Amino acid sequence: MNHQLSFADSEYQNKRRQTRKEKFLGRMEMLMPWSRLEALIEPHYPKAGNGRRPYPLATMLRIHCMQQWYNMSDPAM
Repeated sequence: MNHQLSFADSEYQNKRRQTRKEKFLGRMEMLMPWSRLEALIEPHYPKAGNGRRPYPLATMLRIHCMQQWYNMSDPAM
Protein backbone atom coordinates (compact mmCIF):
# COMPACT_ATOMS: atom_id res chain seq x y z
CA MET A 1 0.00 0.00 0.00
CA ASN A 2 1.48 3.34 -1.03
CA HIS A 3 1.08 6.06 1.53
CA GLN A 4 0.64 9.44 -0.08
CA LEU A 5 1.82 12.38 2.00
CA SER A 6 -0.69 15.08 2.74
CA PHE A 7 0.27 18.74 2.40
CA ALA A 8 0.60 18.95 6.19
CA ASP A 9 2.88 15.88 6.30
CA SER A 10 5.00 17.30 3.51
CA GLU A 11 5.32 20.66 5.24
CA TYR A 12 6.14 19.07 8.62
CA GLN A 13 8.78 16.79 7.11
CA ASN A 14 10.89 19.79 6.07
CA LYS A 15 10.63 21.51 9.46
CA ARG A 16 11.49 18.67 11.83
CA ARG A 17 14.86 18.65 13.56
CA GLN A 18 17.60 16.39 12.34
CA THR A 19 18.61 13.62 14.69
CA ARG A 20 22.24 13.23 15.79
CA LYS A 21 22.46 10.15 13.63
CA GLU A 22 21.23 12.02 10.53
CA LYS A 23 23.67 14.86 11.20
CA PHE A 24 26.57 12.43 11.62
CA LEU A 25 25.74 10.48 8.47
CA GLY A 26 25.32 13.68 6.47
CA ARG A 27 28.68 14.98 7.67
CA MET A 28 30.36 11.64 6.97
CA GLU A 29 28.91 11.73 3.44
CA MET A 30 30.41 15.20 2.82
CA LEU A 31 33.87 14.53 4.28
CA MET A 32 34.80 11.14 2.84
CA PRO A 33 35.70 10.64 -0.85
CA TRP A 34 33.43 7.57 -1.11
CA SER A 35 33.45 7.24 -4.90
CA ARG A 36 37.26 7.29 -5.05
CA LEU A 37 37.54 4.72 -2.26
CA GLU A 38 34.94 2.47 -3.87
CA ALA A 39 36.74 2.66 -7.24
CA LEU A 40 39.98 1.64 -5.54
CA ILE A 41 38.44 -1.32 -3.67
CA GLU A 42 35.98 -2.53 -6.33
CA PRO A 43 38.44 -4.66 -8.39
CA HIS A 44 39.30 -6.67 -5.25
CA TYR A 45 35.79 -6.92 -3.80
CA PRO A 46 34.08 -10.33 -4.17
CA LYS A 47 31.63 -10.68 -7.05
CA ALA A 48 28.25 -12.44 -6.92
CA GLY A 49 28.35 -15.95 -8.32
CA ASN A 50 29.54 -18.71 -6.05
CA GLY A 51 27.86 -18.92 -2.68
CA ARG A 52 26.05 -16.18 -0.88
CA ARG A 53 25.77 -12.82 -2.59
CA PRO A 54 28.05 -10.19 -0.97
CA TYR A 55 26.72 -7.03 0.62
CA PRO A 56 26.99 -3.89 -1.52
CA LEU A 57 30.47 -2.38 -1.48
CA ALA A 58 29.24 1.08 -0.42
CA THR A 59 27.49 -0.38 2.63
CA MET A 60 30.45 -2.49 3.71
CA LEU A 61 32.90 0.38 3.27
CA ARG A 62 30.83 2.66 5.51
CA ILE A 63 30.41 -0.09 8.12
CA HIS A 64 34.15 -0.77 8.11
CA CYS A 65 34.99 2.91 8.58
CA MET A 66 32.55 3.26 11.47
CA GLN A 67 33.98 0.12 13.09
CA GLN A 68 37.47 1.61 12.97
CA TRP A 69 36.44 5.06 14.18
CA TYR A 70 34.39 3.81 17.12
CA ASN A 71 36.26 0.57 17.90
CA MET A 72 33.17 -1.59 17.41
CA SER A 73 32.86 -5.31 16.70
CA ASP A 74 30.94 -6.90 13.84
CA PRO A 75 27.91 -7.76 16.00
CA ALA A 76 27.85 -4.19 17.36
CA MET A 77 27.40 -2.88 13.85
